[in-house]
Amino acid sequence: MAIITGGCACGKVRFEAEGEPDRVGICHCLDCRKYHGALFYAAAIYRDNQVRITGEAQMYDGRFFCPVCGSRVFNRSGDEVELHVGSFDDINVLQPSYELWTIRRESWMPEFPVAERFDRDRPAEGRGED
Repeated sequence: MAIITGGCACGKVRFEAEGEPDRVGICHCLDCRKYHGALFYAAAIYRDNQVRITGEAQMYDGRFFCPVCGSRVFNRSGDEVELHVGSFDDINVLQPSYELWTIRRESWMPEFPVAERFDRDRPAEGRGED
């Protein structure tokens, strides 16, 4: 099984994720834009038992960050962990297959090569992408 690693900018908070994520997506909602200070947010969503976190992350409303460098690293929701694709150690590891909140997508941005686009949230029809 593949292991993906990553962490914060200073290295005090680290993660390892084993196996394939349930899904990988991009979100353009206003909350994600504000939380990340970016035009969109990309995350790989894993089951909690697939992810191991080391270091002492601080949490605000389910969003975890490094208290030393301030980097946002992951989110928790129920039994899922959203790993921020931008915090992976390697690039080109996973490719998103869907976009959320495309009604908030900047019109000047080029289209991403994804299979599905949703005006708002994705239908809550299970964990995976299918």
